Amino acid sequence: MTINTLKSEIAFWLHLMITVAAWVAPFLFSWQWSVPVYAAVMVQFAVFGRCLVNEHHDLSEDDNVTFYSHLFERMGFRPDRRRLKFYVRKVCYPVLAAFSILWQEVLNIEPLLF
Repeated sequence: MTINTLKSEIAFWLHLMITVAAWVAPFLFSWQWSVPVYAAVMVQFAVFGRCLVNEHHDLSEDDNVTFYSHLFERMGFRPDRRRLKFYVRKVCYPVLAAFSILWQEVLNIEPLLF
């Protein structure tokens, strides 16, 4: 395994951990922390038009490839990349932010960590 391959694999696994953390954040972290992080991700998509972490594990965003489509394809699924990209870039993170607030403020459920 070359150094570049190793770096790419490490970046992939870190990206996966970041992605999983985004999905469990409403349960673990206060919405005051989560919502600004979700907003930063959305700003990244708006300003740069891509995920900045993708380049660290050699994931080209040509043909509407996203980290999510890459994951699904590694598992053997073939999602509609264009639709998935729209969902990830426009819907997913605002919904997670709203869910964080709903879960913690409306349902009054405390985050597990802070």
